[in-house]
Amino acid sequence: MKLSNPLLLAGLLAAALSAHADINVGVTLSATGPAASLGIPEKNTIALMPKTIGGQKINYIVLDDASDTTAAVTNTRKVLAENKVDIILGSTVTPASLAMVDVAAEAQTPMISMAASARIVEPMDAKRKWVFKTPQNDIMMSLAIAEHMQKMGIKTVGFIGFSDAYGEGWSQEFAKAAGLKGLTVVANERFARSDTSVTGQTLKLMAAKPDAVLVAGSGTPAALPQKALKERGYTGKMYQTHGIANADFLRVGGKDVEGTFLPAGPVLVAEQLPASNPVRKSAQTYVAAYEAAYGKGTVSTFGAHAWDAGLLMTAAVPIALKKAQPGTPEFRAALRDALEQTKEMPGAHGIFTMSPTDHLGLDQRARVMVKIENGAWKYQP
Repeated sequence: MKLSNPLLLAGLLAAALSAHADINVGVTLSATGPAASLGIPEKNTIALMPKTIGGQKINYIVLDDASDTTAAVTNTRKVLAENKVDIILGSTVTPASLAMVDVAAEAQTPMISMAASARIVEPMDAKRKWVFKTPQNDIMMSLAIAEHMQKMGIKTVGFIGFSDAYGEGWSQEFAKAAGLKGLTVVANERFARSDTSVTGQTLKLMAAKPDAVLVAGSGTPAALPQKALKERGYTGKMYQTHGIANADFLRVGGKDVEGTFLPAGPVLVAEQLPASNPVRKSAQTYVAAYEAAYGKGTVSTFGAHAWDAGLLMTAAVPIALKKAQPGTPEFRAALRDALEQTKEMPGAHGIFTMSPTDHLGLDQRARVMVKIENGAWKYQP
């Protein structure tokens, strides 16, 4: 058949190109700024993600938000407007991710966050319908800490956390966990990620004479209160959140963070896990891939959150492709639906099972207790 109608020919060519459209993935991460020790391994992990899924080429548009909430929102709007992305990955920290929720929902584009706060995906509503996340919820990790404190005979706890959504979320969730385990929070302080001194807060913590102190921070800034307490002669037990689980924290904290307890994803101590642990194999897969690219001992839990986001995307794309083509609203909606239908998917941090009311999908298999011992992570059975 001879095609003489230019408009018809153009339409057929457009349809053929659409059938082979690339999938564009917009990524905003904190590769610089206070959260850089979290964002850099995430950025490194993006480079390890598949370049094709379901026969479709994947383009990753990676931007740095410099740990700044406004920049994260700007980046999100940029990749949506200029790159017509089908999915958004990021950001690294809770405040930025919370600010991105409205943008993703407005564009009806699925988003997978690598930040921890449950408020990113809870309570479920029309906006959060488009948003998923991979890090463990604060309440899950709070309970792990409170249970460990109870076993250690601890009765009173001093709390110091970031003066942002991360610290506030942890304050609320740990208060619930503490109440369940018979612990009393006797001091509650805040500090900024960019602070260089916490003398006032430290004096208040010391005056309360708690049996243990919990620092609710992430990355290298979380070492500041602990070092200050050490300098003041505090001898009680020290706890941190899973937000410090990377080598940079160990480097900055040095001898001042020896003996610290924290909850973490299984990937942090993958090699030390018993063979019966259901996450051991999938966690080791990520460790092997990352260390092959960046060197022995370079892996961190934060990169693993990005890896799990990639695994979720890889599982969902082939399902979405059966319903629509990339670059269309229909594909983005189908991709969102497919993410929500994830069942028993092994990741680096746990086993993911999503639902319309649960856009994290992790259970207790996603946490272990760890101790900092001789400058390294030590699994606590």
